[in-house]
Amino acid sequence: MSSGVYNKSYLMTAGPTPLPPAVSQVMAEPILYHRAPAFIEIYERALNGLKSVFQTDNDVLSFAASGSGALESAVANLVVAGEPAVVASAGKFGERWAELCQAYGADLTHLEFEWGTKIEPEAVDRALAGLDRPARAVFVTYSETSTGVLHDVETLASVARSHETILAVDAVSATGAVSLPQDEWGVDVVVAGSQKALMCPPGLAFASVSDRALETAAENPGGRYYFDWDKTATGQRKTPADSPFTPAVTIWRALDVALRMIEAEGLDNVFARHAVLARAARAGIAALGLERFGPDDDDANVVTAAYLPDSIDGAAVPKNMRDGLGITVAGGQGHLKGKIVRIAHCGYYGAFDIVTALTGLEMALIELGYDCAPGTAAGAAEKVLIEAGSPEPVA
Repeated sequence: MSSGVYNKSYLMTAGPTPLPPAVSQVMAEPILYHRAPAFIEIYERALNGLKSVFQTDNDVLSFAASGSGALESAVANLVVAGEPAVVASAGKFGERWAELCQAYGADLTHLEFEWGTKIEPEAVDRALAGLDRPARAVFVTYSETSTGVLHDVETLASVARSHETILAVDAVSATGAVSLPQDEWGVDVVVAGSQKALMCPPGLAFASVSDRALETAAENPGGRYYFDWDKTATGQRKTPADSPFTPAVTIWRALDVALRMIEAEGLDNVFARHAVLARAARAGIAALGLERFGPDDDDANVVTAAYLPDSIDGAAVPKNMRDGLGITVAGGQGHLKGKIVRIAHCGYYGAFDIVTALTGLEMALIELGYDCAPGTAAGAAEKVLIEAGSPEPVA
């Protein structure tokens, strides 16, 4: 495999993700004043579009921040220093909830599950029942990007409701890729970011917040300013909609375009496309003789993770793919570094992106001494894609 700089590059990570050309193009247009009617029209249209993607009637509150800013907004509004809060984690990003709760002084119960396994709702139920005071909130992750595992948020929401506590869900990589019907499942808070399945650059953070969660936050005002939900909700509910702080106007223009693309494709079709791409990725991984990391779950359609062979230098796989082929995938994080590879398919991805990523993985493995026939992974993926009609995103 030759090395060097490739003019053509392929981004196959779970965030940032590739941008549709129309999204990139609108950001090159002259910037708008955020109080001008031209921007307010875009802002209001995009706020309404977000409700459709979040599958909610809630206010989807927005902040100029990364997805982690959305997580912090939830903790800043729900956690009270010295009061109980529960975090259930099974990966790197689930642990971020715990770090944030500690930063805000919560009396934290942290349920840590093995990476690559699912959060057990029964364990969360027991933890909530065992507290001497009711928890103000439970914090979990839907799609754990570090492992590719999709957790059972529907059941976790039922558990939280049974203890009359708020459930806050990190859906940063899941929103727009796998279905999370927030209102139907009774999830109080869903947070997300712009840079994953919403097909935009990093820079916008979202928190879809129920009235119950807003009321809980209002019980203890103070200790927050920029991320104050009431301040943001009050602005967004004005006619015309307003923001208490300068919004990231250029990214809002990008989001407006991306949301209209999602609407044109149809949200159910978007979810179906992600499911097909994930099946193709899993088929290619299996054909290579690699073991999938995490449980077999046909709904885990954001990231496909696989163990790398012990016989090779696993840490070299992502590096060789990036430097030698121009294909950027993610390796493992924390104690999984060098042990797994992660191929994302959330956002502006189509059939040939998956074939390309699998082919690059195969070539990198062969170069490192792994025994497999060229074309094995791509052939297995192609069978899935041909049967499904090779779904592509709306351009």
